[in-house]
Amino acid sequence: MAEDENPLAEFEQLDFLRDRHVRFFQRSLQVLPERYSSLETSRLTIVFFALAGLDVLDAMDVIDKNNMVEWIYSLQVLPTEDQSNSGRCGFRGSSHLGLPYTTKGPGVAHPYDSGHIAMTYTGLVCLVMLGDDLSRVNKQACMAGVKALQLEDGSFYAAPEGSENDMRFVYCAACICYMLDDWAGMDIPKAIEYIRRSMSYDNGIGQGAGLESHGGSTFCAIASLHLMGRLELTLSRRELDRIGRWCIMRQQSGFHGRPNKPVDTCYSFWVGATLELLGVFQYTDFERNRNYILSTQDRLVGGFAKWPDSHPDPLHAYFGICGLSLLGEPSLRKVHPALNISHRAFEHLQQLQRAWRDACT
Repeated sequence: MAEDENPLAEFEQLDFLRDRHVRFFQRSLQVLPERYSSLETSRLTIVFFALAGLDVLDAMDVIDKNNMVEWIYSLQVLPTEDQSNSGRCGFRGSSHLGLPYTTKGPGVAHPYDSGHIAMTYTGLVCLVMLGDDLSRVNKQACMAGVKALQLEDGSFYAAPEGSENDMRFVYCAACICYMLDDWAGMDIPKAIEYIRRSMSYDNGIGQGAGLESHGGSTFCAIASLHLMGRLELTLSRRELDRIGRWCIMRQQSGFHGRPNKPVDTCYSFWVGATLELLGVFQYTDFERNRNYILSTQDRLVGGFAKWPDSHPDPLHAYFGICGLSLLGEPSLRKVHPALNISHRAFEHLQQLQRAWRDACT
């Protein structure tokens, strides 16, 4: 496809209901259906989907940024006076433990209080999206918390109490280290070796060695290597081409995550962003992808679902919008495919990192 062509010129007849999606994400920050009650411990991820959705929609002016920043900082697990919890720091997902509301240290000792690697990632990106300078993030404690989660095989737990260990958390660790401009929290060679061992016979990448190739874990692996600056140093041109081919073959109308599975809105981002990082997204069928994403749009309340005629939810609403952003939808901000944030937020992060480096020289 020629660079000067508008890839959407021939199929803009399906309307994108921007204002309804803005209201959908606003509601997601205020009230949620009862079925979401089981997600209370990971409330910060829902906030991420809503904030990131509003950011890509260029509608951050509808929220109270200062109050949101303060709430996120209240979820930071800070070191106690005796540093006894140094390997448990980061961000927790919500205030479900009932600890005192505070945004300042020292931390409060509690046997069940610890950061979660996905919440630390989403907490940091939310702060960046909100324009915060991250000056109140205890970077050293975050790095100690991440480092404590890495296993001998190079993968990461989600929390120090133990959990699954797979490619999702390798990606979260890579994002945290990249954003804080400090890779002390990760043994990079071990993480790279874990990624290589997770490559499957069919050229996709699984959650771990010997596991089925999956669009989500392939994204996590490729994005992690990209953030490390090791993508082309780790994988040969032939391997990258084969991974790209596996991803392109995931397109039916939209994309699915595994062979013989139904298409799902979120994979328009997971697989689409992987193809963007590999430089071959232009070989996909833009029209069929856009038409599928818009077929899952809820025309009444806004948001996107994973399938047509299904209930919308914050995750699929955000990734549906990201999928459209990758396609060049005119009313949307561009998305940084590796960090999963808008280019506007990414540029703010770069400014912060330059200031940190200048302060060290």
